[in-house]
Amino acid sequence: MNTVLDTVVIGGGAMGSAAAWALSRRGRQVTLVEQFGPGHKIGASHGATRNLNPGYHQPDYVAMLAEGLALWEELEQESGERLLTRTGVVTHGPGFDAQRIAAALTTAGIRAEFLHPAEAGEQWRGIHFDQQVLHMPDGGQLNPEAALPAFQRLASARGAEVRHNTRVVGFEVFDDGVRLTLDSAAGTELVTAAQAVVTAGGWTEKLLGKVSGPQGIRIPRLRVTQEQPAHFRVTDAGAVWPGFNHYPAPDYQGWYSPVYGMQTPGEGIKAGWHGVGPEVDPDHRDFLPEPTQLAALQEYARQWLPGVDADSFEAISCTYTTTPDEDFILDRIGPVVIGAGFSGHGFKFTPVVGRILADLATGTRPAPSIFRASR
Repeated sequence: MNTVLDTVVIGGGAMGSAAAWALSRRGRQVTLVEQFGPGHKIGASHGATRNLNPGYHQPDYVAMLAEGLALWEELEQESGERLLTRTGVVTHGPGFDAQRIAAALTTAGIRAEFLHPAEAGEQWRGIHFDQQVLHMPDGGQLNPEAALPAFQRLASARGAEVRHNTRVVGFEVFDDGVRLTLDSAAGTELVTAAQAVVTAGGWTEKLLGKVSGPQGIRIPRLRVTQEQPAHFRVTDAGAVWPGFNHYPAPDYQGWYSPVYGMQTPGEGIKAGWHGVGPEVDPDHRDFLPEPTQLAALQEYARQWLPGVDADSFEAISCTYTTTPDEDFILDRIGPVVIGAGFSGHGFKFTPVVGRILADLATGTRPAPSIFRASR
């Protein structure tokens, strides 16, 4: 059987779910296919918390931040779900351009203020500060476990079809559309569509490697890593926790990267290195923390997070999919729209990315040039 569709979104994580939501709001026929079941923990979109960290100065990202804050509120109102908790975000350490970030955010109408380390320590005593702190009150924590079902439920209510446990095993690209071979418990199905939106996370290169036909698909190399943050047990029950980022000096010793963190209700204080885990095949992971990095993270917690027990924790495993310049890929190549390379800092932009992917799929407007696949 050959099924004819308008738009197929391949990958039902955060960005694919948001693209389905955005396309359905425009009245487009959209089918979302996801190779795993709902709520799976194999990729990058699981877990109960992600930082909405406003700490950007680049114009394209700042504009997306402002739009994203409004879209998250809109999604909350439409879904009836609480998706963003505005705890604020604090960034400290010598290794970032605080003045430039604060100026860019203020110009965009996003709040930013500087605090003396003693003042910050009084307000957030679970964290140790030794330098001036940039406080961004509009930031906070997002809940992926609530957001993904909300996107999909709202898309379905507008006519989108969401198919879990459905794998793309064949992918042909032509000048005027795509032909996909889908495999599920119901059997194998051949699907023809005007276009495909690829939001496959760590599986993007594997999926595009299946492409055949006259249209070639070339994108920047994507590096897939297994990241290993941890939830540390809170020892100071009265401490208030914002989201936090800590940037060391360029000549730092003993750190793998800047550190990010936040409170996950019921689980503890999440803290982790940024994008330094081992490179992996997403289909063949051990989900185990790298011992040396984990020990260094514990040492960080001992020195900089006095509100936790560094020896009492639960390790977490997730994937990052990163481009060489750490900017996203948002582009259209023939009938294929690609959204990739978001890990580490993409989740906060999810509804904006959905809007951009819908723009690309409908030919409304291009994405910002920094996200082009040909850059």
